Amino acid sequence: MRSILRLGSRAIFLYLAAAVIVGLVASYVILSASDSPRFQSEKGILDLTQVHVSENPLKLSGEWEFYWQELLSPDDIQFRSTNGGNHNRWISIPSSWLGYRLDDRKLKSTGFATFRVVALLSEQDKNKRLALRLPTIFHAYKLWVNGELLAEVGVVGRDKSSVTPHLATKLVFFQPENDKVELVMQVANFHHKRGGITKYIELGGSDALTVKTNLRIAYEMFITASLLVIGIYHLLLFILRRKDRAPLYFGLFTMLLAIRSLLVGELLITQLWSAIPWGLQFKIEYLILCISGYIITRYFDCIFPNYVSRWFRLVTLIATGALCLIVVTTPALIYSKLLLVIGVIIVLHIVYLMVGLVHAAVRGLEGALIFLLVSVVVLVTVINDFLYYNEWSLIGNTSPLGLLVFTIAQMILLFSRFTRAASNEERIARELQDTNNKLTDMNMNLERIVQERTQALSAAHDDLRTSYDRLLHSEQGRKKLLAYITHDLRLPLSSMLGYVEAVQDGVKPERNEQYLKYIRDNTIRINRMIEELSFLSLLETGQISYRMEPVHVIHFLRRFFEQYELVVRDAGLEFMLDVGDAEDQQPNLPVVEMDAQRLEQALFNLVSNAMKFTSREGLVRIALAFDNARYAIISVQDSGTGIPPDQLEQIFDRNYKYARPGVEKEVEGSGLGLAICREIVQAHGGTVRAESDGKTGAIFYVSLPCIVNKGR
Repeated sequence: MRSILRLGSRAIFLYLAAAVIVGLVASYVILSASDSPRFQSEKGILDLTQVHVSENPLKLSGEWEFYWQELLSPDDIQFRSTNGGNHNRWISIPSSWLGYRLDDRKLKSTGFATFRVVALLSEQDKNKRLALRLPTIFHAYKLWVNGELLAEVGVVGRDKSSVTPHLATKLVFFQPENDKVELVMQVANFHHKRGGITKYIELGGSDALTVKTNLRIAYEMFITASLLVIGIYHLLLFILRRKDRAPLYFGLFTMLLAIRSLLVGELLITQLWSAIPWGLQFKIEYLILCISGYIITRYFDCIFPNYVSRWFRLVTLIATGALCLIVVTTPALIYSKLLLVIGVIIVLHIVYLMVGLVHAAVRGLEGALIFLLVSVVVLVTVINDFLYYNEWSLIGNTSPLGLLVFTIAQMILLFSRFTRAASNEERIARELQDTNNKLTDMNMNLERIVQERTQALSAAHDDLRTSYDRLLHSEQGRKKLLAYITHDLRLPLSSMLGYVEAVQDGVKPERNEQYLKYIRDNTIRINRMIEELSFLSLLETGQISYRMEPVHVIHFLRRFFEQYELVVRDAGLEFMLDVGDAEDQQPNLPVVEMDAQRLEQALFNLVSNAMKFTSREGLVRIALAFDNARYAIISVQDSGTGIPPDQLEQIFDRNYKYARPGVEKEVEGSGLGLAICREIVQAHGGTVRAESDGKTGAIFYVSLPCIVNKGR
C-alpha cells in the first residue's frame, strides 16, 4: 500500500510539474502573441486610428525620432521643423542606443538623447482621458505630452556630474484635445551599461491602465509577502533547532528573493522609500543574484549530503566571493556588464544541482523528485528573466513566480521532514516510557533480591572470615615459597632431590605418595617458570618475530574484554571496559600497528597480575584514552592493596619480586609476567609504566603509537 502511495505521489507531482512547464510555454506563446504590438510607428508616426486604445491598451514600439547628444524640448523641435530642418535619424523602441550605428560609428552606452513620436488617435479616443505607464528608463528622463511636462525622474544633464540617476515606474494621465498625441522624451545615462528606452511604454485608457498597474502591484506584493513569511518562518525554525542547517539556508534564500522582488518589476521599494539611493538599490539586487546560487547549493548539500562535490563548493565560493567583491567595489557602469556572466553562473548552479537530483531521484531518496521538478520550473523562469533583461525575451519578469513555486515545494519538503522527525520522537518517547516502566518493576524486584543476597553473603562472609584466619599463616608461607622459586631454581630443585632420596631410602614409606605429589607439583611449576624464562630470554635477544598489521585499537580491546570477561568474573572480580567517546569518531577510529596475539599476551599478563592482587568483589578496569591522536593509552587498574611507590621502577625487572601485604588469596606465577609485558610493548614502539600510592590499588599504562586513521 505504501509503495502504491509513493508511486502515486510521484506521478501526481510529475503531472503537476508537466502542467506548470506546459503552462509556462503556453504563456510564453500567448504573451508573445498578445504583447507583440500590432501597430508600430514608422519614422516617428504611430497610426492608431484603427484601434481604440482607451479600451485596449497597447505597447508602443517602432521607429521614433532620435536626436543624439541633444536635449530638445517640444518647442525646440517645433522651431527646428518650422525653419525647414528635416529629421532623418530613427531608432527602434524599445531598445538601447548601445551599438546604434550613427555616422559610421557605434554609440556607447553613456550619453544623452531626445526621442519623439506622434500618435494619431481614432475619433473615439480624442476626448478620452488616457494614461501612459512608464517603466524604468536608464537612468534619468523627462517626458512631455502634447507640449506639457508630465513626468521627470532623476535629473537630466549633458555629463555625468550634472545627471542625477533614479529608478522608478510611473503612471501619468492626460486628455488629448485633438487626434494627435506628441511624446517627447529626454533621456540621459552615464551610470549603466544600457541607455535609452529599453522597455515598453504602455498607452491606454486611464481606468484600464490603472487597474492593470494595481493588479501588477498586488501580484508582486503577494509574492513578496509570501516569500517573507516563508523565510522568517524557516529562520525561526533554525533558531529553535540549530542542529539542522537546511532551514537556515532555505530561509536566507527565501528572504533574499523577497528583497529582490521589491527591487524589480513595479519597484515596490521606491513606493515604500522614495528616496532610496539608486546605487544602493542596484548593488543589493546584483549582490542577491551573485549569492543566491551559493546559498541554494549549501541548502541542497544539507538536504542531500555527499551529492555536492568538494571542488564544486570551493569553486562556487570563490566565484561568488569574486562577483560580490566586484559589485561592492565598482560602479554600476562596470558591474552591470556582468549580468550575463552572473546569469550563466546561476544557470550552471541549477544544472549541476539537477544532475545530482537525477542521481538522487534514481536512488529513490525522499524529496529528490519534487526538488528536481520544481528546479526545472525555476530554471525556465530564471533563463527567461535573463533573456528579458538582455532584451532577448518578450515575457516580463517571471522568476518571482517560479521561485515562489520553488519555495512552496521546498517548504512542503522541509515540513514533511519535521513531521516525520516529530512522529519518530513521539514513538521513541512512548518506547522509552514503556522501557522505564519495565525498569521500575525490575528495580523493585532487584532491591528485594539484593537484600536477600546481601544477607546470604553476610553469612558466607562470616564463614570465610573464620577460614581466612586459619589459612593466613599458610598463605604467607606459600607466598614466600613462590618468591624463592621465581628468583632461584636451585631451592626447588634441592627440595625435589631431597624428596626423591627420601623415597629411594624408604625413610617414611607411608608418606611416599605425598613425596611424589610434591615432586610432581614442583616439576610443573619449574617447567612453567623455565618456559617463561626461555620466552623472556628470546624476547630480550630479539629472536621473537612479530606479525605487525594495522588494527583498530577499540575493536582489539573489545575482543580482548569479551574473551577474558568470564575468566575475571569467575575469579569473583568485577571486570569493566571503558573506551569513553572514542567510538563517536567513526569512521576515523584510531589504528595501531601491532601483533595482536603478542599484545594480547602482554595485556593478559597485566590483567592476570591485577587479578592476583585484588580481593574478591574487587574491580579490574581496562580503559582507553588518546594523547593528541598520536598515542593510544591502554590502562589496567585494580582495586587491590597497591604497590609501594619506591618499587614502581623495579617491578618490571626480571630478577625483582615484590609482594603486596594484605592479599586474601593465593598468588601463583613465576613473577616474570611484567618483564615479558615490557619487552612486548617496547617491541611495538611503546612504553609501559605503573602508578600507585601503595594503598588503593595500582594502574598500569601501556602507550602505543597510532598510525594514520582509516575508516571501517
